[in-house]
Amino acid sequence: MKRREFSLSAASAAAACALALPVATPALAQARQFKEGKDYRRLDKPVTPDAPAGKVDVIEFFWYSCPHCNAFEPTLDAWVKAAPKDLSIRRVPVAFNASFVPQQKLYYALEGMGKLEALHAKVFRAIHVEKQKLAKDDEIMAWVAQQGVDAAKFKEVYTSFTVSNQVRRASQLQDAYGVEGVPSMGVAGKYYTDGPMAGNMQNVLQVVEYLVKQK
Repeated sequence: MKRREFSLSAASAAAACALALPVATPALAQARQFKEGKDYRRLDKPVTPDAPAGKVDVIEFFWYSCPHCNAFEPTLDAWVKAAPKDLSIRRVPVAFNASFVPQQKLYYALEGMGKLEALHAKVFRAIHVEKQKLAKDDEIMAWVAQQGVDAAKFKEVYTSFTVSNQVRRASQLQDAYGVEGVPSMGVAGKYYTDGPMAGNMQNVLQVVEYLVKQK
């Protein structure tokens, strides 16, 4: 794969999996001044945010099969739950080649059916803990049916025009932000940051909080 996957250190990864990695706070973000070109970069061409009026668009770019996204997910989830109400935080599944598309469709189909909250973490667990293969349409269909989801309805949504458009939009955002690997984050349609730039994923969340204030 030409795009590199960004990694947590072994210690950070273990802490993230255990929900012990400290979540960034506004105080921490204010205490440190982050530098453009080092900790984050400004997009050459701003992206029109999808956030509702009065809210700041914050995106996590991820891939279900990425071990570093799996390690980061518990920390991100805790941060999202504690985030200020003026942030509009969403996840965008990436595709560095065509083999990634089924998992993009999985994410958006679960979202469309209102099943994302219940099954998002379970997808990560199935892949990284239970070692199940969820890379192809038939594998995904079989797994979803095992979760008690209406298989026929899921297939209908999974193959729908709506999901196809969402996948297309995800790819457009990925390109617009210049995503090189995952997990990584975009802020306000103007900024991009990731583990290698910020130093680790804990710092990424601090950078995001800093950038939200620069909007």
